[in-house]
Amino acid sequence: MDPRPRGIAPRLSRRGGRLLLAAPFALIAAVTVVDILSPPEVHLGPFLIAAPAVTASFAGPRMTAFVGAVAVLAQAVVAIVRTSLTDLNHTYQIVALILISVIATFFAHLRERHESKVTQLRSIAQAAQSVVLRPLPHRSGPLRIASVYLAAEEEAQMGGDLYAATRTASGTRLLIGDARGKGLDAISEASLVLGAFRVTAGRETELPELIGHLEAGVGSAEGHERGDADGAPEGPGEADEAQEAFVTALVLDIPDHEPVVRLVNCGHPPPMLLRQGRVTPLDSADSSPPLGLSDVHSPAVVVESFPFDVGDVLLLYTDGVVEARDHDRVFYPLAERLQAWAGDDPQTLLGHLRDDLHAYAGGHLGDDAALVAVERLAPEP
Repeated sequence: MDPRPRGIAPRLSRRGGRLLLAAPFALIAAVTVVDILSPPEVHLGPFLIAAPAVTASFAGPRMTAFVGAVAVLAQAVVAIVRTSLTDLNHTYQIVALILISVIATFFAHLRERHESKVTQLRSIAQAAQSVVLRPLPHRSGPLRIASVYLAAEEEAQMGGDLYAATRTASGTRLLIGDARGKGLDAISEASLVLGAFRVTAGRETELPELIGHLEAGVGSAEGHERGDADGAPEGPGEADEAQEAFVTALVLDIPDHEPVVRLVNCGHPPPMLLRQGRVTPLDSADSSPPLGLSDVHSPAVVVESFPFDVGDVLLLYTDGVVEARDHDRVFYPLAERLQAWAGDDPQTLLGHLRDDLHAYAGGHLGDDAALVAVERLAPEP
């Protein structure tokens, strides 16, 4: 059961709701007393209009109507004490107050309906996230894995950031990416890339072939958006918009019995390697274009290998992390923050980064962010 006062918007706390409810009644009481004690030529009744108007901004239609009725009753008391209910000036004030209260109640009703729809959409987004963005396994062979998803807004649950992991016969493959844009379009592209990865990554295919399947997934999303079976745009203005759809991605293959990590970088921020207190970005010399932007003139997919031994930790992230800004508009210094970290557990590392990132950005991220930490453990006997 919701402990908040009836009619108060769900976003308000119980204490905050009571304080807000007290404000219009305090205003009505203050205006009524001052109006009664004022000289005959001074009329403060019009200030009572503020009570239902303010209430409509945070309470439901019932509470707004109740506050309006109390304000009308207070105006009637003022009229009786000072002159009479039939006094023309007070009569006009009462009529105007009734009309404003009705209008404020109507807008409170519209706002409550809008909040109900937003709550419903939020529930749908949560359900979509649980289906599309599945939790990563805590263990995968000799790897220990942790992940965290940070929404740009507290009300938001999912954007275009994505990650996934799957086992092969010889190791583990991971994917992290970021679909361009926001909302349903970004979620649609992310879901198609994730689906293509889950279907093909477990097979003993080479990474360039896997990238080709992911590229086809983005292409199928564009064709579906255009509404044409052959992928041709319906109009001249839609061609440019369709070409802008892309997904930056990082695909990694980590063998169980080799101290290496093989990766393909498709326009994504490079992973960070943490080894014995040192932080090294694994920059790719031959980065491939983002998924959805490749064509016949694009260079061949290049697979690069980097050492990844027991005790090493790989940090994968999306650009929402490094593009977070502080109050001086300075980007988040990820490498420096990692250098100062002294932990030895992926879950602890991500918890530290999550808290530090929120504190650095003042509690508000400009974009969604995803983080995945992977540690290689000693092989079991």
